[in-house]
Amino acid sequence: MSFLDKMFVDPNYQTDEPRNPQEIEDSEVIISPDTRREKRLPPGQSRTKKWPVLDAHGTPEVDLATWSFEVEGLVEHPMTWSLDEFMQLPAVRVYADFHCVTRWSRLDNVWSGVSTRDIAKLAGIKPEAKFVLALAYDYGWTTNVPIEYFLKEDSLFAWAHDGAPIPPEHGGPVRLIIPQLYAWKSAKWVKGVRFLQEDHAGFWEQGGYHMRGVPWGPGDGERFRWS
Repeated sequence: MSFLDKMFVDPNYQTDEPRNPQEIEDSEVIISPDTRREKRLPPGQSRTKKWPVLDAHGTPEVDLATWSFEVEGLVEHPMTWSLDEFMQLPAVRVYADFHCVTRWSRLDNVWSGVSTRDIAKLAGIKPEAKFVLALAYDYGWTTNVPIEYFLKEDSLFAWAHDGAPIPPEHGGPVRLIIPQLYAWKSAKWVKGVRFLQEDHAGFWEQGGYHMRGVPWGPGDGERFRWS
């Protein structure tokens, strides 16, 4: 490795082949079911060993001292947490792959954070709630998620990736992770969720992206609404 190479080492670059789920020895780690597929790359996807940075408007400035997370909409108990309070909630770890609609996939990730199921349980979601709108600090950015995917066992609000805090450019301090949908549904810089009865298109969905976004959907996956 040259001197210049050492200056620009990417700490998130993967040097090894992705592990099989059977190699995860910690029984407390939740295994995302898509990692158990014989072929882990969805149609039209290619593996990247990097962790690319993509967003709509650039990294927003998030004041950690005033950061808050709110749960609103069709819930029995609207709730708000400060960052310190949120970090003290029971934590889970999830082993999952990460598929971007722009056709790259980063396999073999371990996310740490708060289970979406736990947030829903604390807030007491009402039976008529069928969708979730994720709200972000990214200049009003939103994305919609069907509640059945939001409540999957492997979905979480993550504050760490592979054992390290999620950096700002990747959505820290907290981002939503929905492993079984394309990565744009895993909202960066998340500041809350709103439970809804009717589906409501978010930022990219208004521009033509799929309302659900399953990478393993028919043909080339659920990338766009009008394809």
